[in-house]
Amino acid sequence: MSSVRRKPGRMGAHIEPFRERLLAAGYTPGTVRGLLMVMGQLGRWMEANRVGPERLSEADVEAFCRSLRSRPGQRVPRLRSVDPLVVYLRAVDVLEAPPSPLLTPVEELLNEFTTWMIGERGLAPLTVLRYENTARRFLNGRFDVAGGRFVTDLVAGDVTGFLVVECGRVSAGSAKGRVAELRALLRFLFLKGATWRPLAAAIPPVAGWHGTTIPKVISADKVNGLIASCDVSTPIGIRDKAVLLLVARLGLRSVEVVGLELDDVDWRGGEIVVRGKARREDRLPLPFEVGEAISRYLFEVRPSTTSRRVFLTAKAPIGPILPARVNDITRRACLRVGIPRVGAHRLRHSLASELLRRGATMIEVSQVLRHRDLATTAIYAKVDLDTLRHVAQPWPGSVR
Repeated sequence: MSSVRRKPGRMGAHIEPFRERLLAAGYTPGTVRGLLMVMGQLGRWMEANRVGPERLSEADVEAFCRSLRSRPGQRVPRLRSVDPLVVYLRAVDVLEAPPSPLLTPVEELLNEFTTWMIGERGLAPLTVLRYENTARRFLNGRFDVAGGRFVTDLVAGDVTGFLVVECGRVSAGSAKGRVAELRALLRFLFLKGATWRPLAAAIPPVAGWHGTTIPKVISADKVNGLIASCDVSTPIGIRDKAVLLLVARLGLRSVEVVGLELDDVDWRGGEIVVRGKARREDRLPLPFEVGEAISRYLFEVRPSTTSRRVFLTAKAPIGPILPARVNDITRRACLRVGIPRVGAHRLRHSLASELLRRGATMIEVSQVLRHRDLATTAIYAKVDLDTLRHVAQPWPGSVR
């Protein structure tokens, strides 16, 4: 702490605000002390080099880092460890933001496409990202300014050629996704007037029949083992158990788990509000086991923050977890119990299978999983082997 108590030079006015921000973000006292020490070193360097406190440049920060490296025996912090300091200085308008890179014609077009998807179609952020990635791959291969090739020159062959390559390396389900993503881009280009023809009509349908696959599930005992494997003596274990229970008992998708907010839990009514696909909201009963796990997380270990999201990261900077974290939690549980790793969506399939095994109807399963089309739920009938044995007719000429 002695380094922090030394005069911080021209960073003096920022020491306490920076300390408060770090503590609010969940950084440990040791990390806070280290970052405050670096801030003090920067302030003294500014004073010695007559750098004004009103505005730092990227060149100033680089010169400061070089000065640290030049001192014999000086411990120079790693760049990643100083990131919170850089973020803070930019937030309070002390450090100039790096100049924005010049956008290429493709990036400019993608920005417009993203705005259109959000504003006109109301797509979810993760869906927008997926559509944008496909659009970037398509446009980068066909937008050559130097060669005189522009979007206005697109023809049907460009579309089919791209899809042949894309669909050749993915499953039928993913191929259908590529088709939908590319169709959206081509519709946008036509509405914008960037193409002369409605090329979306040039995209052929993907061969494949609905319901030909059998959902993969794991047994109820294994699901219970995954939940029981969480070490509830630790904050992470308490959080992970609540996450797994939401997926395994209520069938929530990963994006629905991370989107859950504090106001979505109705403790008096024993219900939970789930925001699903297409901005749909559903109210589900909150089982005691699930409610108890969420309550323990909220009241015992959830970090103190202004975020309204229920589930937060365990390490600083504290913030909402991402959908990929739900899959990570599930896969880590699989490793602990010694079964092949599966994603969180496998638990949703397993819930549907278990409900059918216990005698639930297709309509009831559809309501739990919040399917808009009963045909989507019908695929789970194929995993209910006990019931299928009763309704299956004997093959002609065979003995049953």
